[in-house]
Amino acid sequence: MPPIVITASEAHRLSALADSSMAVFPRVAQFLARETDRARVVADDSELPDVVRMGSRVRYRDDETGDVREVVLVYPHEADIALRRISVLTPVGAALIGLSVGQTIDFQTPSHQTRAVTILAVKQQS
Repeated sequence: MPPIVITASEAHRLSALADSSMAVFPRVAQFLARETDRARVVADDSELPDVVRMGSRVRYRDDETGDVREVVLVYPHEADIALRRISVLTPVGAALIGLSVGQTIDFQTPSHQTRAVTILAVKQQS
């Protein structure tokens, strides 16, 4: 697994989200919990221009299909697929959090297939 970085406040909020979602979305909640547990936690005011954070615009490649997608990573209540705003409580959303440009991660789809994505670009939203 590639090393990941998450700010302290996001780590706290994501851990709480994973805990509160265990009964409804057990697989993705467990994955998100594992990701936040293994992350290097940094101060909220850390400069992380190339790291996927909540609210980041992320361009990534599906390494199986070669498809490139650009999305904004958001909390579940902000998700809107029509606006390409994906929830961190989806398998790909949980996989993206904390990654840096150039990193690749494997995750399981809802149909239990293993997929890999590579981060191509990250833009922090203001």
